Amino acid sequence: MYYIVFGLFYLLSLLPMRILYVISDGIYLVVYHIIGYRKKVVMQNLEIAFPEKSNAERIVIAKAFYHNLLDSFIETIKLVSASRSFLEKRVSANWEVLEPLYKTGKSCQVHLGHTFNWEWGHHVLSSHTKYQVHVVYMPLSNTVLEKIMYNLRVRHGNKFIAAGTMSESKEKFKNTQYLLGLVADQSPGNLNNAYWMNFFGRPTGFVSGPEKGARAGNVTVLFTHIVKPKRGYYHGVFEIASEDPCIMKEGALTLQYAHYMEKVIRRNPEMWLWSHRRWKHHWNPAYTKNWVGEDPPPAEKYG
Repeated sequence: MYYIVFGLFYLLSLLPMRILYVISDGIYLVVYHIIGYRKKVVMQNLEIAFPEKSNAERIVIAKAFYHNLLDSFIETIKLVSASRSFLEKRVSANWEVLEPLYKTGKSCQVHLGHTFNWEWGHHVLSSHTKYQVHVVYMPLSNTVLEKIMYNLRVRHGNKFIAAGTMSESKEKFKNTQYLLGLVADQSPGNLNNAYWMNFFGRPTGFVSGPEKGARAGNVTVLFTHIVKPKRGYYHGVFEIASEDPCIMKEGALTLQYAHYMEKVIRRNPEMWLWSHRRWKHHWNPAYTKNWVGEDPPPAEKYG
């Protein structure tokens, strides 16, 4: 089955991008208008984030999001046959931020959110830094697709680490100079260990692992997001968040990241993964000990 699916993806990937985008537009009609894939989740998320907008305005954002989602899907298939030079022409960033950091001898963490197209972005990253790139990811439940995606992700030298094996995997490279990529806007699995704060005006739990890892190793932390100048072209933006996270108050780095992501999302809302159930966990006063927001935690359950 792996070879059958991979073969189909390979043949599809050979098509020019203009044809692939026609296919993407066709899939959009089915996914959005006929199937309505996760439309309820998307609209609920948009209502939470943008209560001040009309429903018509939120629908405009939703439609643009679905186009970006399906473009990302098609662009990931293109990776099966895409050359490095193809990707270099279509993905840019302020790479110059990385070289001075590497010269310090310190490792770094890059905290990014679910902004499109992260799959193209990490492939180009490896050719613009001397750091060994490690990326933490959530494996797919489908074994065939997981094998295809893993093989695609590591073919340019990046190392991918399943989230469940992070602790033991990091032991193997913690004494090397590395760049660790972390999608830090995931919903936390353990609500009692999460940092809690207001995110788009609602009490929200953030995973604590990225901050705790940065503080333990005192590695430089960068926040990053991706913008889309035009269809099929992406630009990554790196910003240094802290060069000495160990001296920051606990939770402060995560709070800073939440503010950063909210600003990024408000600026380009169609670029974030709204089908991700970011607010599926509800606030409980039992989590008060982990509240890091500037304002007081809610006294009652919320959500």
